[in-house]
Amino acid sequence: MNSSPIVKEYSNDYQAQVVDLILDIQQQEYNIKITKDDQPDLFTIEEFYQNGNGNFWVALYGDKVVGTISLLDIGNQEVALRKMFVDKEYRGSKYKTASLLLNNAIKWAKEMSIKAIYLGTTPQFLAAHRFYEKNGFKSVEVTDLPEKFPVMKVDKKFYKYSVE
Repeated sequence: MNSSPIVKEYSNDYQAQVVDLILDIQQQEYNIKITKDDQPDLFTIEEFYQNGNGNFWVALYGDKVVGTISLLDIGNQEVALRKMFVDKEYRGSKYKTASLLLNNAIKWAKEMSIKAIYLGTTPQFLAAHRFYEKNGFKSVEVTDLPEKFPVMKVDKKFYKYSVE
């Protein structure tokens, strides 16, 4: 089998695995009190994310979904990075899943002439903070976010990536 996952554009074939992966990380690993009912976008990924300048990708190891990332079109050639999750077993330097996902999304954003990628994250995702900062994201205040940026109630830390 390939030594690293491959990134593919989302299709409905992956929906059950995507929901399971995201909920498991949120609820089991980080003990965040969030349910699938709190995230209706997980059941309308194609309509919610894959339109305009938005898209959604999965990282596959064999036929197993081991990671997700999306860019949500928020207008004005700007997007919100959402649903970036990587299975615990596929994090780090061995598989580089997070980097594969993020690099794919940034490459796509450049092709779509996106000006900026914004994201919100929770205070406890310290490894994620380091990852985003290492990859060129700059910390911004909530007041610096575009008007249409969807601030989630769990998000307290925000970042911006200027696409070149």
